[in-house]
Parts: sequence; structure tokens; C-alpha cells
Amino acid sequence: MHAPATLSLIRAQDYQPEPAGRLTLDNDQDALQADLAGVSVVELQFPAHTDGRAYSQARLLRHRRGFTGTIRATGEVLIDQLLQMQRCDFDQAVLCADQDSAHGTRLLAQFTHGYYQGDVLHPQPRFSGEGHESAALPVTQVAERRTVNAIKEITG
Repeated sequence: MHAPATLSLIRAQDYQPEPAGRLTLDNDQDALQADLAGVSVVELQFPAHTDGRAYSQARLLRHRRGFTGTIRATGEVLIDQLLQMQRCDFDQAVLCADQDSAHGTRLLAQFTHGYYQGDVLHPQPRFSGEGHESAALPVTQVAERRTVNAIKEITG
């Protein structure tokens, strides 16, 4: 099964689509019916950052169709969406021109040891199990949790 280590970010001004081997799926197209013969890259469209159909298409392509090529997000792609794109097996994201790719990379680096919530493929949440309090958290998040707990104790 294919699972990208991390999502590769492409700045809008640097994006150059491949001349061959690329398939663009519109949001209303069925990913299960797409002809993938000779396709090495599938581009999934985000017509608006609030439109999540491409997440479903990515999961279907990867897990039901067994597509092992590159899945790329295009359209209105914001850094706020990157973590979910990574979880849905996107390989690349072409960021909107006003998005900071360095900031996006830093955001993705925060989640290298799993995710807070479980999902359908990995139902166990990040903080479950023995010794979860500090083992799964970066030092800054451990300090933040301690601060929040201290505030709760003070305010009752």
C-alpha cells in the first residue's frame, strides 16, 4: 500500500503540469470509474477550500483502485488543508499563490508521530495506550498541556 512520508508542496508560481501521463478528475467524476491506463499523476480539484470531495476521491483511488502513482491537489489549496490531504494519501499539493509553503512545511512537521484523532484505517487515537501523556507529544505541547491543566486547577 502506498503512503507518502510527507506531502510535497508546490508553489503556484512554480507549478508546471506534465505534458503526458496526467489525468485531471473533476469533483463530480467517479474515481472508481476513471480510466487509469497509462496515468502516472492524477490531479484532484479543490474548486473551493470548503469542498472536500477530492479527499474522498483520493482515498478511493488509493485504497479501492490501488493507484500507486502521484495524487496531486490543485485549485483552492490552503495550508489549513495540508494535514488532511496527507492523511488522505495525497502526494503533492499546489498551493494558492497567497499561501506560504515554508509555513505549510512547518505545520506538517508538527504531525510526524501520528494524529490526534483516529480514522477509519487507524481507529486508535494518538493519545491512547500506556505512557501516552508525554511520549507522543513534542516538548512544546507537553508544556502547553501542563499550563492548561494548571489553569483548570486554579479556576476550579
